[in-house]
Amino acid sequence: MPIVYLNEEYLPLEEARVSVEDRGFLFADGIYEVVRFYGGRPFRLEAHLQRLQRSGRQALLPLHGGVSDLPRIIERVRSENDLQDAEIYIECTRGAAHPRGHPFPAQPAPTLLVMPVPIHALPSGALTRGLSAVTTPDIRWRHCDIKSIMLLPNVMAKQQARDRGAFEAIFVRDGVVTEGASSNVFAVINGVLRTHPADPDILAGISRQVVLELAAELGLETRENPFTLGELYSAEEAFLTSTTLEVLPISQVDHLPLGDDCPGPRTMRLWQAFQETTAGLSSQNMEIA
Repeated sequence: MPIVYLNEEYLPLEEARVSVEDRGFLFADGIYEVVRFYGGRPFRLEAHLQRLQRSGRQALLPLHGGVSDLPRIIERVRSENDLQDAEIYIECTRGAAHPRGHPFPAQPAPTLLVMPVPIHALPSGALTRGLSAVTTPDIRWRHCDIKSIMLLPNVMAKQQARDRGAFEAIFVRDGVVTEGASSNVFAVINGVLRTHPADPDILAGISRQVVLELAAELGLETRENPFTLGELYSAEEAFLTSTTLEVLPISQVDHLPLGDDCPGPRTMRLWQAFQETTAGLSSQNMEIA
């Protein structure tokens, strides 16, 4: 049974409990992050914690003891579970309050959870044959830049994708592609790599930022510029990014084939560069050991 951290205690997952009056349970009043480990070392941990702080500020949610202790807590959870290649989930809610009421409690007592989660296996041939995606109207609120646990629209979009035989659902708002249900979307359009800008309409992923940095290093022309669904349909290539997916190509959208080759050459260059970046963490761990 995994060991988790919950409000200053390390305990088996089966013993971890929160109050039925926790505002995360009652209102989805909370924020979260997911950190990836390679070879026992966290990838872009500082960026994840900075985003957690930003989400907390925007949600007016006081983080449990701030984030200064989180690197130590995360490392202990990883160590207690003897994890090397894994993901660690972090959630902070506004805590339990009585009686139930929409306004913030006068003296919030935030709940902080840190636990390991499995890395879900990708579909067979995800890299060589690409992933399928379907589109769905983006009817979410206009603060998608907050990494909120309020994920019902994303969950429903994911289920819609599954029901339609696809891997990912891509949100479209007013004809413009925003992001995936649990990923960011890139497309190569007229030779230019494009992705939606980091504004309140998307959650700007950490992997998204890594890909932008790698694209600059590779000399790829890149624009953080919205593109339409029509432009996605006619794109030369497209791919998804996320902590779990890293960089994976899209082979079809709404059951229509995308591009001439999958994976496309730019996608493969970025995938390879991403692999080299994360492999560096594992090699550093071997040197330390």
